[in-house]
Amino acid sequence: MTFVVPFDGSALAEAALVRAVEYDAALEEGIAAVVVVPERKGYAREKGWIDEDEPYDVDAVVDRLRERVRTLAPSAAFECERIREFPPEAQLAGHIERLIRNHDPSVVFLGSDNVGRVVTPLTSVGVHVAADEAYDVFIVRQPTPPALEALDPHPDFYRESDST
Repeated sequence: MTFVVPFDGSALAEAALVRAVEYDAALEEGIAAVVVVPERKGYAREKGWIDEDEPYDVDAVVDRLRERVRTLAPSAAFECERIREFPPEAQLAGHIERLIRNHDPSVVFLGSDNVGRVVTPLTSVGVHVAADEAYDVFIVRQPTPPALEALDPHPDFYRESDST
């Protein structure tokens, strides 16, 4: 079994990956970061992968995401699927769910500020991923966790002011 983190480079995805690292240090489950990269500029701009006037180099974006995962979770597996279309959120979530299931997850660490609320936006990929009952979901809503004496702050993630 594995801790799996859908990763898009956002602050909450990074926080979810770091939480998985912290839990893995205690439970030794292993970690996999899964990424779906639509090959459309609109999505890349929406995610902050490129600036408004910047050309979209999909390979460069994948490399940056892989490197960020390697920095935050050096032992994590990295699996990326490139898709041509910019599908509706439910279809995008389907791609992510398939990648998640490839790793036989015990827990999916999901960075999202809106999953699990009574009123849920229809455009949330996380809503679809969290609805799968094949695995537990750890929802990360805050970029920094509460201070726990048993956990050392991740040196490549938490700034000095965040760990106090």
